[in-house]
Amino acid sequence: MLRLVLVFSAIALLPCLAPAKRAAPPKVEPVIHGGIRYVAPNDDGRRAYIEAWDVQTNKKLWDLTVFTNRIDPKLEEDVQWIFINKLSVRDDTLLVTSEHGRRYQVDLQTKAIKESEPSLSQASQPVAQVRDIPEVVKRAIANGSLAREYELSSRVNPSYLRGDLNGDGKTDIAVLVKQRSTGKLGIAIIKWCDRQGNSCRSRKRHRQWWG
Repeated sequence: MLRLVLVFSAIALLPCLAPAKRAAPPKVEPVIHGGIRYVAPNDDGRRAYIEAWDVQTNKKLWDLTVFTNRIDPKLEEDVQWIFINKLSVRDDTLLVTSEHGRRYQVDLQTKAIKESEPSLSQASQPVAQVRDIPEVVKRAIANGSLAREYELSSRVNPSYLRGDLNGDGKTDIAVLVKQRSTGKLGIAIIKWCDRQGNSCRSRKRHRQWWG
């Protein structure tokens, strides 16, 4: 079953997401080219960097920042982190893909970095899509009293986060919603009540901040 706990705020108050920590950074498979192993440590949320290690001596040769994440101090920091998701090699070029699908080309001779142009299919897609939200979450909102005043929003990516938000050992989901009448954004927290994820008509607690 699901229980809804709503936290609404103006867009400037999105740090209400603080309890919903982002998922752990992806573990990226290293690649080896020309006797050098290239790895993405993914241990720094403010910058995404790669390291080059000599395969035979296991000695670190160099590291290089591929891209940095601009941090808005008004928002929770960890939900703004973007990490490297994949590494691959083509000729003498290291191809780096971010979690958001941006692709970077690193010339392994000069260490020059170039961001690849997105393909037509990538450019035509919105950053986040409501259809990516789990179906059980959509049902919980659509079948409840929320639907009269609020709708799901894809203003930011990701538009929902999973995590144990209250320490009860169960998975909860925080989803971005928009008030129809004002356009203000807020967070709806869906609390799991059973493993099947069936929705339930339980009491709802509301907290609101309006900027």
